[in-house]
Amino acid sequence: MATAGSGKRSPPGCPAGLGRTDMDVAALADLLHETSERHGSFEAVAPPHDWWDWYAAYMHAREGGSTPDEASDAAGRYMAEVKHVVVKP
Repeated sequence: MATAGSGKRSPPGCPAGLGRTDMDVAALADLLHETSERHGSFEAVAPPHDWWDWYAAYMHAREGGSTPDEASDAAGRYMAEVKHVVVKP
């Protein structure tokens, strides 16, 4: 299936190929906004890191039913345990 306005096919699993609606896009935008706000407190105290790693862990936790606080904790654990980005207490 080609994405609108391009001659390329949508990658497998790409939302454009799964029939997502505008409401799904709005919900995703809201989650990204929330994630960016939550990442700010981690960013302020963390050593250099790739922001997308924290975002992915946070969003995965939120989509799994975690509260924002639980998702922040999960993202912090992921960064420490998997990416070795440790925030000093």
